[in-house]
Amino acid sequence: MPGKPYQSKLQPYEDELFSFLDQGLSYRQAAEALNHRHHLSITHNAVFSFVKTRRPGRRGRRLFYEGLSPDIRDALVKQIAAVWTHDSTAIEGNTLTLGETVKVLELGLTISGKSLREHQEVYGHARAIELIYRMIQQPSLTEADLFGLHRAIMDKSPMDILNPVGDWKQDFNGTTGVIEGKSVYMEYASPIDVPYLMTRWLKDFNNSLDSVRKPTDALALYTRAHMSFVRIHPFFDGNGRMARLIANLPVLRGGYPPLVIPQEKRSEYIDLLWEYQNAVGKIKRGAQLLPRHPAIARFRGMVQETWKQTVTLVEDARRRDTARSSHDHPGPRRD
Repeated sequence: MPGKPYQSKLQPYEDELFSFLDQGLSYRQAAEALNHRHHLSITHNAVFSFVKTRRPGRRGRRLFYEGLSPDIRDALVKQIAAVWTHDSTAIEGNTLTLGETVKVLELGLTISGKSLREHQEVYGHARAIELIYRMIQQPSLTEADLFGLHRAIMDKSPMDILNPVGDWKQDFNGTTGVIEGKSVYMEYASPIDVPYLMTRWLKDFNNSLDSVRKPTDALALYTRAHMSFVRIHPFFDGNGRMARLIANLPVLRGGYPPLVIPQEKRSEYIDLLWEYQNAVGKIKRGAQLLPRHPAIARFRGMVQETWKQTVTLVEDARRRDTARSSHDHPGPRRD
């Protein structure tokens, strides 16, 4: 059976088309760009049909912002970046409110009464989000990518040979919790073991980077990447922000909006990580990255509940886009 006309016309430009879509262009804009460049006469409906047949074999789903009108898409990406930045830095003690975070990122304002460090944390995290979006297109995550992200979120940090920015930690670190009324200190991976553990972590992470096919896959991979990274704690500082960024790569590549843990869940989030860390003990060079424990399932359940925040933002954006299209292109008039 002969192929459909749009398939034969679009196939030579497949990589270029998907590049346009991955940049956030709508189907209509992608069609117009191809038509202009190559003197074609492709419609946006042809692009949609072609993408629907080809995308599953390429990388699964569309990115969550694809197909939206440019202004609605840009507003959505900014909304999510502000929420993601605010909540992730707030978990680490940053006191800027969401409204103040938006003013800092979008208007460049300095908030009276807030420290320079808090402003720098917000700017750094927003830059790191931009790096994450670029990494969506890469075939894999590298050690250099991790170091680049760390430099972004730790920008302006004092230089210290024992606390390097953009490199593995050189000193021991740990966390303190309370068990049966007693303070207990739990140590993370030893500095000498970190390079070996992170080589294994990267291999494990990259092997599953493109395996998200449904929401449960996204939740499972986010949980595994996040909890195993925090268990190692490969940097002297910034590990929580790093984990909450990196663990979203497979989620984004699967076509879903990022999972953002809200400030309101800070206590539950920290308690679950502490419970798991204390139960499985200090990780060593040859140990399992993420041994089984009931805290893993509870962590995944918490993440699933909090995911509604960004999912709702995307749904609202798509409803606005649909309403606008319906208004601009009403159906045939019936007398």
